Amino acid sequence: MALILALCQGEGANKTKIVYQVGLNFRTVIPYLSLLIEKGHMTSEERDLTIYRTTQKGKQVLEALKIVEAIYT
Repeated sequence: MALILALCQGEGANKTKIVYQVGLNFRTVIPYLSLLIEKGHMTSEERDLTIYRTTQKGKQVLEALKIVEAIYT
């Protein structure tokens, strides 16, 4: 989930980009995206393709995960 949040910062990403860059498949990415949106860590914007973006709350979670990772590595 941290990889998805990191990838979707800034301009965001569509589902295909997420699948290929994070290393998931189209079936397994859906629950992750749904959970991140439900928790307010991401938003989705309908265009020609759906674009997923990390919210401010998601950026805070990502920063917290980086701190935890730094402590335990």
